[in-house]
Amino acid sequence: MNATTLGCAAAQTADRLSQPGAPAAAAAPSSRISRKAVAAAVAGNALEFYDFVIYAYFAVYIGKTFFPVGGEFGSLLAAVATFGVGFFTRPLGGVLIGAFADKAGRKPAMILTVALITVGTLGLAAMPGYASIGIAAPIIVVFCRLLQGLALGGEVGPATALLIEAAPKGRRGFYSSWQIASQGLAVAVGGCLGVALSLALSPEQLAAWGWRVPFLLSLLLVPIAIYIRRSLPETHESAVERSGTSIVASVFREHRKILLLGVLATASTAVASQVGNYMVTYAVQVLKLPAAVAQGSVLMGGLMTFAFALVGGALCDRYGRRLVNALPRLALLVLIVPLFMWLAGTPSIGTLLIVTAILAALTAMFGTAGLVQVPELLPIAVRSTGLSLVYAIGTSIFGGTTQFVVTWLLAVTKNPMAPAWYVVAMSAISIWAMWLLPESRDVDVQR
Repeated sequence: MNATTLGCAAAQTADRLSQPGAPAAAAAPSSRISRKAVAAAVAGNALEFYDFVIYAYFAVYIGKTFFPVGGEFGSLLAAVATFGVGFFTRPLGGVLIGAFADKAGRKPAMILTVALITVGTLGLAAMPGYASIGIAAPIIVVFCRLLQGLALGGEVGPATALLIEAAPKGRRGFYSSWQIASQGLAVAVGGCLGVALSLALSPEQLAAWGWRVPFLLSLLLVPIAIYIRRSLPETHESAVERSGTSIVASVFREHRKILLLGVLATASTAVASQVGNYMVTYAVQVLKLPAAVAQGSVLMGGLMTFAFALVGGALCDRYGRRLVNALPRLALLVLIVPLFMWLAGTPSIGTLLIVTAILAALTAMFGTAGLVQVPELLPIAVRSTGLSLVYAIGTSIFGGTTQFVVTWLLAVTKNPMAPAWYVVAMSAISIWAMWLLPESRDVDVQR
């Protein structure tokens, strides 16, 4: 599966399910936005998220390569901490690239993010280990993660804004759902590669060089991603000359309530998705399952995210954003502890896949609802910046620390329920915050 395949699949589904006669975006240069152009934005987003999250799947091996720390959890803690630092440049990327998209347009910002994440991925794929170049290896790896985080911090705002602004009337939830669905495709592709490598290579080969293969393969798709993004139409061209500073300042001055509540509502999405990504490490380190079995959870999580993001988007269009935001969060809060108790008590491929499937499905549904509700509440002039800040700050504070916090809790408490209780706490906070946000299904997004 490559970027072209993802784009074609998205285009075919959008053509089949979307209503004809979509109104043009207010500032679009053409009379109609091509659905294939929207699919192209999704394919590029999938590639970028694949590059970013693949690190999590191979954290055990990356830790041993770059971080020779003693103890059972030592190198793993160092590796997931380095995974987390990528989240802390997301707010900077959200500010810089989000404001750039509101000033210069969605298209140039989306091309910039692909270029930045490519540099970071190349550094991770080609970097010699600690045994070869010493302390320089972990330092450069951290820099690459920071660069990837910067790119992703600026990716979500422009891409989601384009999807919302290009959508036909009454279909914004479905169009926006492709943002989360494309992440599911990225996860599924990573899962397929993880399983294939685990079956084809010995543990020694996987630790020595096999974990680098998925990073190198993604670099082959970069020219395709850049090409299709160059062909995107523009859905927002600012008629007023503004500085990036003034755009960011207006978000904090005029829309700080949405910003704050959006960040808190993002908490459970960020934590639950990162716990899902952590299931491979959890299965290997805590449940003592084989690596090939553990990687199967990645494939399951990706497929369920893809399917239920689209379900969530369709339900958003029919029943509104708030309901789809609330009910799956509440279900996750109630179910997650019993599910983890079952998994820890009877660890097997079956229980691992079922728990991963439920976690991914519920997270995809409320994640989609949140991702469309927040930008709809923001005016077009600051939509990219506002959403970039909400997403980047929320994922940095909560998602960026999840894998480290969970690993630390497991190491300290020796309690396999630690990830579940962390999800419960974040879900409670997010349900309260998102219920304070108004319904946005019928707002005018061209205002």
